[in-house]
Parts: sequence; C-alpha cells; structure tokens
Amino acid sequence: MPKAAAQRKTAPKTKAVPALKKAAERPKSQPASAGAAPGFLKIATFNANSIRVRMPILLDWLQKEKPDVLAVQETKVQDHEFPKEPIEAQGWNVVFHGQKSYNGVAFLSRKPMQKVDMGLYKQADEQARFITGEYEGVRLFNTYIPQGFDIESEKYKYKLKYLADLKKYFQKNVPNTQPALWMGDLNVARSEIDLNNPKGNQDHPCFHIDARKALEETMEGKWTDLFREKVKEGGHYTFWDMRQPSAFQRNLGWRIDLILGTPPMVERLRKIRIDTKPRGLEKPSDHTFLIAEFNR
Repeated sequence: MPKAAAQRKTAPKTKAVPALKKAAERPKSQPASAGAAPGFLKIATFNANSIRVRMPILLDWLQKEKPDVLAVQETKVQDHEFPKEPIEAQGWNVVFHGQKSYNGVAFLSRKPMQKVDMGLYKQADEQARFITGEYEGVRLFNTYIPQGFDIESEKYKYKLKYLADLKKYFQKNVPNTQPALWMGDLNVARSEIDLNNPKGNQDHPCFHIDARKALEETMEGKWTDLFREKVKEGGHYTFWDMRQPSAFQRNLGWRIDLILGTPPMVERLRKIRIDTKPRGLEKPSDHTFLIAEFNR
C-alpha cells in the first residue's frame, strides 16, 4: 500500500472509516453477478491488510463471488498461526507464506493448487512477499511488492531491486507462450490516470518515475495490464488511504492492485472489474477486490 515518510505527500496507512450506507456513495466500479459462469475461470486478488481482522469480509465475499482462485496479500500472520480453519470449513483450499505482523501472501482456491513454491530468493530470513502455484494449467504468481517508504530511503532501493530481480526470475521461468498471471499489490500506480492526485505525488515511492520505470521494465515483452485491456479511462481505483478523510467516499484513490497476463491469458480474458463494495463495509481493508474472468 502507498504509505510514505511524513515529509512526503499522501501516504496510505490504516484507520477505521464509517461504512457507506448507499450504493450511490460508492465509486465507479461495482460488483457484477457472483460466480464464474460454466466454462470460465475466475481469478481475483485482494490486499487484506490482516487476514484475521478481515476474515468476516473475506468469507462473505468468497461465498458471494465464488472465485476459482483468490490471491491475498498482507496476511500479517506467521504460518503456524494462519487462520485456515474457517476458510477450510467453507470448502476452500489454502496455501500461504507468512511472517509475524508484516507482509504475507496466500492463495485460496476451489481445488488444490499444484506446484506451489514460496519465496523469490529462497532465503530463510526472506520477507514473505512471493508465492506461486498452478491452477488448471495456468501459472499464478502472487506478490506483495515493497512499498518503498521514501524515495531517499534504503527501503525504496530495495523496492527497485525487488522488481529488477522479479524481471530476471520471470525471464528465466516464464516463457511468453505459457498461460500465466502475475497479480497482487504491486505498490506502483502505472500512469497519471491510476491515482487521484498525480501532480502531488511525483515523489511518492508508489508513483515516483523510477518505480514506474522499474515496473514497466519488469512487464516489458511479457506482461499485460489486463484492467487496461478493458477499461481505458481514469477514476477506477483499488486503494483508498484510511488517513485521508472520506477518501473512499470522494474516490480519492490509487490503482495499485493489478492482474497481469502473458499473451495466452490476454487472449482468454473475458472481463475484469473492481468490486468497490467491500471497501465501504465496517472494518474494511484499505484495498478492495480485483476480479478477472477467462475462457477455460
């Protein structure tokens, strides 16, 4: 999520905001009919900002939307404490890679994920930001990209390095002919139409030119932003800062949660949408769900 040092403008963190009472108060993107139609593959991503806190919203959303796979970021829980029981009780399969209090990624799926692997660097003290698996022949990558804190900080340098290392990983492991999706909280708004206040956030670590270039270089020649395949105009966001008064109600947001596809998945894409409704519920995450449907 985009939270920066105090001296920089606009920085996402978390406080509770009142739930919205009327559909008219929600931003543009709205939930469509629940559940993928027969013959279609439904994949979604969601930064929960603590899966334990967000469990009621998560379980209700899964029951209504019935995706084939949901990628979750910022689970913020160690593996031995992951709350898998209520998820499995509803019939979902779950795999996860977590750490105490920070980061954490997971897949929730109708059928068990295959060929699951965790960790970009394969180091014991690695931050829990990367998990991959295969579902019905489609390779899925779920990442929580570092936020960066401040463009003069070591954390920002780490963000740029992480994206560069991801590019090397994808070049080595993901041929362009492979059906694959890369999704998650990528913590980069790609262009000026992907955030409410681009002029005021030129030095923000989630919109600084170096971060945008790093993401574009990682995507180059392999990954397509699937939302922009279907929706060309601005004003559609997946994150609204809890510390900015009425940010969600006024639609002052960022589009930093993405689903990217290799050429075969671009061809298979049917539709993609942002479900803004969960962001208006009581005790929401500061992010919401992004959902894509593909021909099987």
